[in-house]
Order: sequence, then structure tokens, then C-alpha cells
Amino acid sequence: MSEISTAVAERIIGNIVQASSVALSPDGRTVAFVVSRVDLVANLYRSQVWLAATDGSSAPRPVTAGDNDGSPAWSPDGLHLAFTSKRSAKKGHTTLHVMPVHTPGETRTVATMPDGLSSVSFSPDGRHLAFLSRTQHARYTAQGAADGDTSWQAPRKIDRFFTQLNGEGWVYDRPSHVYVVPADGTAAPRNLTPGDFQHSDPTWLHDSTGVVVSAARHDTWDLDHANDLYRVDLDGTVTALTHQTGNYHHPSVSPDGTTVAFIGYDDSTTYPQNCRIGVLPLAGGPHRWVTTSLDRSFETTAGTVRPRWVGTGTLVCTAEDAGQVHVAEVDVAAAATQWRTTGPITVKTLDEANGVVAFTAGAVTEVADVFVLRDGRPHRLTEFAARYHRSTPALGWERFAVPTTDGTDHIDAWIMRPADFDPAKKYPVVLNVHGGPHTQYGETFFDEAQMQAAAGFVVLMSNPRGSSGRHQEWGQAILGTKHHVHPGSGWSGLDVDDVMAVLDTALSRYDFCDASRVGMQGGSYGGYMATELAGRFSDRFRAICSERSVNNLYTEEYTSDIGTSFRTEYGPRHIDDPDVYLQTSPIRHVRNINCPFLIIHSELDLRCPISQAEELFVAMRLLGKDVTFYRFPGEDHDLSRTGSPVHRVQRAEIILDFFGQHLGNPQLKG
Repeated sequence: MSEISTAVAERIIGNIVQASSVALSPDGRTVAFVVSRVDLVANLYRSQVWLAATDGSSAPRPVTAGDNDGSPAWSPDGLHLAFTSKRSAKKGHTTLHVMPVHTPGETRTVATMPDGLSSVSFSPDGRHLAFLSRTQHARYTAQGAADGDTSWQAPRKIDRFFTQLNGEGWVYDRPSHVYVVPADGTAAPRNLTPGDFQHSDPTWLHDSTGVVVSAARHDTWDLDHANDLYRVDLDGTVTALTHQTGNYHHPSVSPDGTTVAFIGYDDSTTYPQNCRIGVLPLAGGPHRWVTTSLDRSFETTAGTVRPRWVGTGTLVCTAEDAGQVHVAEVDVAAAATQWRTTGPITVKTLDEANGVVAFTAGAVTEVADVFVLRDGRPHRLTEFAARYHRSTPALGWERFAVPTTDGTDHIDAWIMRPADFDPAKKYPVVLNVHGGPHTQYGETFFDEAQMQAAAGFVVLMSNPRGSSGRHQEWGQAILGTKHHVHPGSGWSGLDVDDVMAVLDTALSRYDFCDASRVGMQGGSYGGYMATELAGRFSDRFRAICSERSVNNLYTEEYTSDIGTSFRTEYGPRHIDDPDVYLQTSPIRHVRNINCPFLIIHSELDLRCPISQAEELFVAMRLLGKDVTFYRFPGEDHDLSRTGSPVHRVQRAEIILDFFGQHLGNPQLKG
């Protein structure tokens, strides 16, 4: 690897320290949050819980001393803070602790769970804590299990789809359940939702008698993809609030206990859809959508936030908007939504208490800081972005709009100039396409773009049709040509037109872009697009990198952890109409790939199994193509985001050197 690419990757990745997971004290005066950092030397991520006064009267400070502390949650009286950690002597176990905040006292351990612990919350009466944890089948504690010896394990009987998930491994015999434990730690945690079904998003009832959860508790959930809301009382009684008519999640009970707000959509057989916020009576009855006036998704690429009640008639939440993510306020009775924040930012986490709204947000030049809304505008409470910028100056970008080739709309696009930019020079260009496809690039710190620009490349990004952040028709424009509800162009249709229109516009509009030195990079669906563009426009690119990609949609439907779900985008099932999948699989163009091609894939990727990379590599190698294939051991689909710090740096080095070699970038030679 070149010294320059190594230095760039280590500096940009290794200096990241940022905030997440805000939790406001009941009086709104103090915000707890998590500060995470990259430790390249130890090849670890470290995190602590911090506190800050929301009026800015005192400096933010850490209140826990562990290396893996997170998920802060306040007691109703504001005197105690619960948090998760890894303080057990047993390897892999996660612990739950409660500590006094304003008075002396010891931190007590109230639960130790063998397989994770998350979504922590106090009951309104302060007597219990609810949380999620996976409940392991006996095979995980069988003889030899602790040493990784699977020769003693009983076989798995598979009778449903989605038995594994990327980053989680086997889940059908480790279902996520809701547990409750006394807040004083006087009894062991109790499983409220035993059985085979997965549960998520627990939120307490106003009177502390139970929780409302999101779950798929019907026998055909893996076929119809419906996900419902349930009331689960502390005695274990389960009552369905919705009835397999859609996909509903992230519930929130109103303070008076009459209404449940949630995020989701009707018709679980069609994806993507812009997720909306709805409300339904806790006593039962039909739901009502309250955000239809804003055709945007309230499920965001940056991380979905549970809507928070402000009194009984207003909700605060987050929603995407053309590359941005903002705090929004919803008038429930009027079904009207208005933005509470504006400008080029991405809000990532959110909480509300006593009329105070706190959130974490970042921007293209800023890692995430903590903010609070006062006087109708955000006030920054932490300075992690400024600290990062002092050590690693982040580069900004220019936003521009590109007309679609059919003249029906415009495409949101961004261009980032390279470090030490000289307008008199021409620079090589790297075109990026995001994953999803129903996600968005936007106004947030993106280490990939920062590394490419720091290494001397022009960075080009956009949100073509199929992306989120716009009206629903935009996101559904590339549904399959035979889709049963909204027939579209299919993948490799209008999305390809849009990406190439963005490239053509940038090359003609910006004189510093060298049209003879263009590369392209994408991961997941972006990797699909990388292989597609290489096969159809090889003469336009000097080099292409395809990561964690889908190259054969037909085999993807058989082998992915979400296999059989692509029919919600394509329409027909792959066993009934394989040509629908084969005709849009980029591997069909493999004979036409004539530019140098880099494949990067993780060996534990379940979303796009490594067989997707192997199929493409075998075909290219047999055809004598210029192909390089890197396999990352021990990593999954999220290598570039949550992989080990060392692997993230190595991946970046490989990509930067590849483009440096083939795009003729003098900064990366030698």
C-alpha cells in the first residue's frame, strides 16, 4: 500500500469521535448521550456515557468509565441513570447498570444477559426496567459451545425464511424478546415474550402495567412480511393492536394512555414505501395516518427515531428531505407536519422531555454533536466536530441539480473538490452510488467521500430514482416492470439513466473534472450499479470498484438472509418468473466489462453472500478480464461502516491505491 493512502485512511477513520443516543432527564435540564471513538491501536471501538446541561451552564462530561457503555435511560424522578456495558467476567455477556446521578452512591448491576441487551427504558412508576435481549436455544449452552465446538450441537430444524440476519448470524433460535427486571436489581430478569417470535421497540404503558411492542407473531409472517403492534401486560397477556395489514413499528404511548403513535405503512407486499406516522387507540380500533401532508419517509437512512409525544396532541420525530434529515413536529388532530430544523444537516437521534428537544446531528464537514432546541433554533452543546476538524480538516461540497433525461423531475447531486484544490488543474473523478436502493446520500459526514477527496479525487454523488428522501413515486420508480401495484423500470432502468445524467452534467459543468480519468465505486445496490455500469459503459470508465454487491438477482433470492423478499420490489416470485431477475442481473454483461475491475467482499456477508462476488470473479477470470478480488475474513455486509478499524483502513488503502493506479493520480504514486 502507498504511504499516502495509508496516512489518509488512518487519519480520517482513526480520529473519529462523535455523539449518539441522546436521552433527556424528565425535567429537560440534562441530556445523557453516548460518545464513541475509534481506537486504531487496539483495533476497537470504545464508548462512554456523558452528561451535559441543556442550558449550556456546565461543560459536557463523561459519567461512566467503561469502554463499552451505551443506551442511557433516565428514571422518572431524574435521580438515576441506567446504561448497558460489558462489565461481566463472562466473555460476550452484556450487563445493565443503574447509577445515581446527582447524589453519592454506587453503580449497581441489575441484569447480566448472555446475548446482548438494548432498548432500555424505565417504567413510568420507576419500579422496573424493560429491555430487549436474545433468548438462546439450549444448543448454545451445550457441551463444547463455550469453546466454539459445534460438533455437540443439535441440528437446526428450518421451517421458515429469514433464519439468519447479516451481522447477527442465526436468529430464529435466538429470538429477540422483551425482558423486565426490578430497577433495584432484587430479582432476575423475566421474559415477557417467550416463544419463537422476534420482538422489538418496547415502550411502556402510561400506568406501568405493561409495554407495547412491535412483532410478527403470526405463522405466515415470513411470507406476507406483515409486522404488527401488540400490547404485552406484565402478567404475559398479549393483545394484538393491528392485524397483519401492513408493517408497523417504533410504537410510542401517549401520556394519557389512550393512543399509540407508530411508524410504518400499509400493504406489506410492496417495498419501498415512504414510512409515515400513524396513531391508533390503545383500546383497539383502526389506525389513522397523520403525516400524509408531507410525502417523505419518517424511517431514515441515518437511523429511525421513535416519535415522541409532547403532551397528548403533538409528536416530534425525524424525517428525510432530499439529502437532509430534520426534526419535524406533527399536529395529531390536524394531521399537519412542520419542520423544526432547517439547513444542510442530518439529524440522527432525538429525545424530548418537559418541552425540551435534544438531538444529535452532523453535516458533511462535521461528525455528530449534541444539540438542543431553544428559542426555535438549535444550540450546540458539544464540540466533537470542531475537535475533529482541528486534527483532520473535513472538506465541504457543492450541491447541484440535474434534470432527468425524460424531463419529468430533477436529481439531487453533490460534488466535492479534492484537497488543495487548484481551479486551473484537471482532476480524476470518482463517481459514487449508494446502497439500498431506497436510501440517500446527503448532508452528513461521510468518511468515504472525505478519503477520496483527501487523496486527490473529485467526488461525485447523487440520489437517483429509487432513492429515499423524496416523494414516494421517486422511490418506487424502479420497481419491477411486472410489479403488481406500481410497475416501474426495474433496477438498471431509470436509475442508470439518472446516474449517467449526473456524470455527464458534472463533466460538462465543472472544468476541473477530467472526463478521460473517471472511476466508479459502489457497495451493495451501489455494487450492483458498479457491475452494471462496467458492463454497459466500460468505455466511459478507467476503473470500477464493486463492493458487497448483488451481481445475480436470481441466485440472490435463493441465498441472501432476506432472500424471497425481493419480490416485494420485483413483483413475481423468482421461482415463477426467473427471467424478471436474470434480465436485470448485471452479470449478464460480464463479457462487455473491459475496464480494470476491483471486487471487495466480506466472507460473513449474509445480505449479499460472498457467492455473489465469486460468481462474478469466476466469470471474469475465465474470460481473461482485468479483475482483482479481495476477501475480508470475519467481516459482514457492514465492513465499511462497522468493520474492525484495521479492516476499514485496509479496505480504504486498497481502494485508494486502485484508483490511484488506474486514474493516473500522481498524489498516490510512489
